[in-house]
Amino acid sequence: MIYKNVKIGTGAVIEDYCIIGIPPQGQKEGDFETVIGRNACIRSHTVIYAGNRIGNSFATGNKANIRELNTIGNNVSIGTLTAVEHHVSIGDNVRIHSQAFISEYSVLEDHAWIGPNVVLTNSRYPLSLDAKETLMGPTIKKGAKIGANSTILPGIIIGENAFVGAGSVVTKDVPDGAVVVGNPAKIIKNISELPY
Repeated sequence: MIYKNVKIGTGAVIEDYCIIGIPPQGQKEGDFETVIGRNACIRSHTVIYAGNRIGNSFATGNKANIRELNTIGNNVSIGTLTAVEHHVSIGDNVRIHSQAFISEYSVLEDHAWIGPNVVLTNSRYPLSLDAKETLMGPTIKKGAKIGANSTILPGIIIGENAFVGAGSVVTKDVPDGAVVVGNPAKIIKNISELPY
């Protein structure tokens, strides 16, 4: 189902049971323009809310859910059963694997890599009186990699080309090029020391 005010570029493949341009709660159909660039591959049961601006060569896995008012660059892949909440900024050449959760107000810069089951959080004190007014997602800087099953706490900055090992809980900013592991995550080496 494709709602009003949706523009999809040439060469797109949209599989069965997708919903594109659905208005968020409190909005009417067509209130927000939704734009998806050329050569998209949107797999079955994906839901894309209204107001997204998505670049060329976009791909989703099955059942991806992308909320409203996000900016998504070129050559971005969002895996099966991943949820991208609203007001998220995603750069070019970003890969988000299956079953990740990308919270509101997160920033993923160019070439960021998000492993399966990663959780980016945005509320330091959930259900507190001012929780909604103080939401702040993490920033994943250019080229940073987040290993499977990791959790990144609100407002944390993962530096350029940094690497977060699988299963880590990141509670402090990570410097550019650092490799961190554990709960809480600690620096163990520099990315230049890894065998690639």
